Amino acid sequence: MAEETENTPTAPTARQLASARAFVAKHGKPSRAVVENIGIAGARVVLVGPDGAMGDVLVDGVETGTALVEQVDDLEAAEWDSETVKTVKIGAAHRRKMAGPRAGR
Repeated sequence: MAEETENTPTAPTARQLASARAFVAKHGKPSRAVVENIGIAGARVVLVGPDGAMGDVLVDGVETGTALVEQVDDLEAAEWDSETVKTVKIGAAHRRKMAGPRAGR
């Protein structure tokens, strides 16, 4: 079996860092970040502000997501525990968006 020599970047891009920092600035400190593996596509860093807002940043992999969380001030690593879930406030507009085309029926 051949060794994999593929280089997987682990440093978040300036754009990814700026997006996470902007979220924290807009939605409050400290914000939480849950890094989720989404397979070949990489990882999703779900941001949760203390005001209940949600956002996300897509990155190359879990390692990159972890590095992003470490590099953004006032962004804390979190899991989908009861405290994080209770913080999220999902409004009617977000529910309609997630329902997609069936929302109008």
